[in-house]
Amino acid sequence: MEKNKFNKAYWELRYEKNKTGWNIGYASPPLENFIKQLRDTSISILIPGAGNSFEAELLWNEGFTNTFVLDIAKQPLENFKKRVKNFPYEQVLHQDFFELNRTFDLIIEQTFFCALNPDLRKRYVEKMAQLLKPNGKLVGLFFDFPLTEAGPPFGGSINEYKSIFNKHFKINTLQRATNSIKERQGKELFFIFEV
Repeated sequence: MEKNKFNKAYWELRYEKNKTGWNIGYASPPLENFIKQLRDTSISILIPGAGNSFEAELLWNEGFTNTFVLDIAKQPLENFKKRVKNFPYEQVLHQDFFELNRTFDLIIEQTFFCALNPDLRKRYVEKMAQLLKPNGKLVGLFFDFPLTEAGPPFGGSINEYKSIFNKHFKINTLQRATNSIKERQGKELFFIFEV
């Protein structure tokens, strides 16, 4: 599999041609439930590979003003800024995830991991661990279907996720999501990992 195929130009073209089947137009129900139970609105939050980032919009509307969105593609970030007009410009990061140098209390994973070339998974795990403050959490959804050459999205399994994350994270939760949207029922795993 060509490592650089899923680069900035690839993602810009996907958004330009509106080939964004992962975009459901609102916050994913498992992540919405998680966000709604958060209490400390001062925590720093990152959503990498944010796309149109309906989760960030929900966080912002819930008072989480220390939220950052990051994407390598410019178009979804522009879409986000048009929807959430008072979101601080400096918290919209148009850059490569692997070049980010900040730390956060919470990182929310929503269709970013599955969009990366599977060859980058180990690097993703290491980078996530670096980006989190002590006791920080990585929370989100993984797809639960066989890893294929075709993608994105690329799949995976509970056993694979455990094997690549357990070196850098404590696995608090990794279970089938019970409130996925109809099209993803039985295909999503909700997780909470802690450094």
